[in-house]
Amino acid sequence: MIVDAAMNDLLRPTLYEAYHYIWPVKPDAANVTAERDADVLPIDGETVDVVGPICESGDYLAQDRPLPRVQRGDLLSVFTAGAYGFSMSSNYNNRPRAPEVLVDGDDFKVIRRRETYEDLVAEERV
Repeated sequence: MIVDAAMNDLLRPTLYEAYHYIWPVKPDAANVTAERDADVLPIDGETVDVVGPICESGDYLAQDRPLPRVQRGDLLSVFTAGAYGFSMSSNYNNRPRAPEVLVDGDDFKVIRRRETYEDLVAEERV
């Protein structure tokens, strides 16, 4: 499953083999279970690698992960990215950093905006 997030956004799975629960963001999808069982294949699911578009062998967020089927354009939530997600992120392959979003129950707030390509070249202009 190729997603638009990459190892430059969340390096922990590649660097430390860190596990981050991943689940589709769909109003009609099955609720996320409290135990977040990593081994249960959803009824309509498949076991996939969740990979980014950087084309490096370490560009993955999950390997051999049972997930419900998704379609192009569907959103996935990567849980517990935590404080190290942004601090370990980079602009590798000239990719702007993702925004940081704080989620508290049903509420959310963008606490760091998404970088733009203009941000990437700002220091090169004199």
